[in-house]
Amino acid sequence: MSSLSLALRDSSTMLRRNLLHARRYPSLTLNLLLTPIMLLLLFVYIFGDAMSAGLGGGGGREAYIAYIVPGILMMTIGSTVVGTAVSVATDMNEGIIARFRTMAIHRGSVLFGHVAGSVLQAVASVVLVGAVGAAIGFRSTDATVLEWLAAFGLLALVALAFTWIAVGMGMGSPNAEAASNSAMPLILLPLISSAFVPLETMPGWFQPIAQYQPFTPAIETLRGLLLGTEIGNNGWIAVAWCVALTLLGYRWSKAQFDRDPK
Repeated sequence: MSSLSLALRDSSTMLRRNLLHARRYPSLTLNLLLTPIMLLLLFVYIFGDAMSAGLGGGGGREAYIAYIVPGILMMTIGSTVVGTAVSVATDMNEGIIARFRTMAIHRGSVLFGHVAGSVLQAVASVVLVGAVGAAIGFRSTDATVLEWLAAFGLLALVALAFTWIAVGMGMGSPNAEAASNSAMPLILLPLISSAFVPLETMPGWFQPIAQYQPFTPAIETLRGLLLGTEIGNNGWIAVAWCVALTLLGYRWSKAQFDRDPK
């Protein structure tokens, strides 16, 4: 078999392994998934009317549902990939990664299996949260098929980028608890982005913090694709962030995987 065929075969085997683990132990994924769903319901039904005042133009709770759902979808990705960091740290702590290093398998397949499995779980989580958003009133009637495909591609690209970062965090953590703590910024960053309120309503000193981070341009791009709002340069900035984070996470994870165990 060629090197590419071996890599694909071993990566698919590792992907099946990780999906089986997720199916047998769904509690972590479900717990992480509850965070964006609870925030969506809380901000829509408790704070929706008050928060919509900051959007301008009126519209009440319905307008705020349209505004917040794209941000919650991005937050779902950040929340879901925390489980990846925990899963990788668990494998490292239990010694299975060290065992894989000694086996006659493609070395990159271990990492690619984790990444592919996590991206699939993140996309499935986004679909589920999106269904909850649609159930409470979110509509995207103006988006074309091409815009829907672009939105789905953006979500998958963001999931890929942050999954690689989460894999690096997991491999660098001494245990699952430390991995969960180190990955917390992936949940917190969307909270200080434009997910819940527009940037211009924030204090002037805080606006650069919210603007110059990876989630804000991704959220604004997704919002523009689904709702027809202005995207501007956010699309290119979001893609640039995703490419940079993917390369950084890949090189970081690979360096730790190739490092001789202590």
